[in-house]
Amino acid sequence: MSNDFKLVAEMRTDLGKGASRRLRRENKVPAIVYGGEGEPVNISLPANVVNRVLQEESFYSSIIFVDYDGKSERTILRDLQRHPYKQTILHMDFQRLVAGQEITVNIPLHFINEDTCVGVKTGGGLISHTMTELEVSCRPRDLPEFIEVDMANVEVGGSVHISDIKLPEGVTSIALTHGEDHDLAVAAVNAKKGGSDEEAESDADTDTGGEAEESGGE
Repeated sequence: MSNDFKLVAEMRTDLGKGASRRLRRENKVPAIVYGGEGEPVNISLPANVVNRVLQEESFYSSIIFVDYDGKSERTILRDLQRHPYKQTILHMDFQRLVAGQEITVNIPLHFINEDTCVGVKTGGGLISHTMTELEVSCRPRDLPEFIEVDMANVEVGGSVHISDIKLPEGVTSIALTHGEDHDLAVAAVNAKKGGSDEEAESDADTDTGGEAEESGGE
């Protein structure tokens, strides 16, 4: 299960682009809480707090308690707008969670046992990741911080598909609900370009042997 985060916010009534720019100059981030049975609420958050929590990977897939005006809302981060080139957060969207109601979230993938992967250790292959997160559906209480992908037994030319991943209890892959055609590869072990080191040594021995035979024939 994922960690829980808590953010203390202030309500805001001054809306629009101009108001948002003023908030950012005051080192605050404009945001909104919406969904569930409540009305959308416009809030602002301290920029330094936002910048700190955004450095934690688990924040993007965790339950976030947003406190404002004496209330505490259980939410998840649904959208995040960043400045194109500045280190500035322009806006954040938080969606309310409803008890017992499933949510759809992108969960980070953590690839484990890559250093002991069969295709790497004995086959000289290289691991490539084709996905870094997986869209899943679950109840808020079952929300995982991350999902592990075990690479230990993958050989050269082999791959790990979504269906090969052991998902936590109560968690369902959205892709797999659409059928086998959506069972995509999340990682693969590819052969090195130009062949393995053993093949290169074999070729070198063959070349040397050929030269020796020619020299011996003169």
